[in-house]
Amino acid sequence: MNIYFDNAATTPIRKEVITTISDVMEDCFGNPSSTHAYGRKAKTHIETARKVIAKQINAVPNEIIFTSGGTESDNMILHCAVKDLGVKRIISSPIEHHAILHAMDALDKLLGIKISYVKIDSNGVIDLDDLESLLKNDESKTLVSLMHINNEIGNMLDLVKVGNLCHKYEAFFHTDAVQGIGHFTFDMESLPIDFLSAAAHKFHGPKGVGFSFVRKNSGLQPFIHGGAQERGLRAGTESVHNIVGMCKALELAYENLDIERQKVLEVKTYFIDQITSLFPTVKFNGMCNDLSKSTYTLVNVALPIPKDKSLMLDFHLDLNGIACSKGSACQSGSQSGSHVLKYVRSEQLEDWPSLRFSFSILNSKKEVDYLIQVLKDF
Repeated sequence: MNIYFDNAATTPIRKEVITTISDVMEDCFGNPSSTHAYGRKAKTHIETARKVIAKQINAVPNEIIFTSGGTESDNMILHCAVKDLGVKRIISSPIEHHAILHAMDALDKLLGIKISYVKIDSNGVIDLDDLESLLKNDESKTLVSLMHINNEIGNMLDLVKVGNLCHKYEAFFHTDAVQGIGHFTFDMESLPIDFLSAAAHKFHGPKGVGFSFVRKNSGLQPFIHGGAQERGLRAGTESVHNIVGMCKALELAYENLDIERQKVLEVKTYFIDQITSLFPTVKFNGMCNDLSKSTYTLVNVALPIPKDKSLMLDFHLDLNGIACSKGSACQSGSQSGSHVLKYVRSEQLEDWPSLRFSFSILNSKKEVDYLIQVLKDF
């Protein structure tokens, strides 16, 4: 039996999306910048997708800038905020995605941008009082970048509270919403967010494509130079089939959101019950077992398994056809361990193996039962 419990890393592409992508690749190969009929057809596909995606999150079409995914979107926002908006300081948290953390490090080394980290508690929850203190006590032009949903422990950020706090002190607010778009509704007309990042492969779309939400009249200038694509902000021939595929995936995600969210939530709830029955002393990293404060798609657990035995746990699961993760997929090649768990896991749990199980509409309670049996046999 093969089970995929690593949807926070990437999701399987829906069949309808594959069909859409295939049709576009076959029937619409023109360069969108060409003025002849083939080019105009491709351009129409892109602009239609832009309008549909904007409608899904209640944004204006020209606020949607297509990118290669979340990492490029994050880098684009941070670098352009410094280059074009006069930002001298970036406030973030120590448990952000490395696309943010490494981009901030680069801006610090290259341009001397001041970096501040907001305090978090032992569960990885952002200290809003500390954030306000950081904003209030320094009048430097500031960008706050905090992710909507933590990709390792599932904690959810209150975007309204953070956004209102940022705007109270005239700071820009960017959120990496890679784990949220397609799983939660967004109303960009009312949300106090200036910039947002998204990636298609997190909501059953293709890899290598995503988008940035850039609030109109933001003042951002080109990030990648060359042609005039993407309102001049991001040069390069657009990946038409991927953009249209992302649009189809997002349409389907929001069309079926209520039903699919309930089904995935039931799988997560069942998983929590079953893993707790098997390991009564199991620990949940972050707030992932609090259904009101975490995403319904993810659980990160520390299992009471002896250190010498736990070294074989990943191999045992993989050998039995179960795919999960020790942290984010971006960390899988690193020997340093998860930077997120370093902040939220107590010293007593350092020898316990932590695993992230993340779910989608394709998972079932039967698969959870199989996982539990495999763990019993370990």
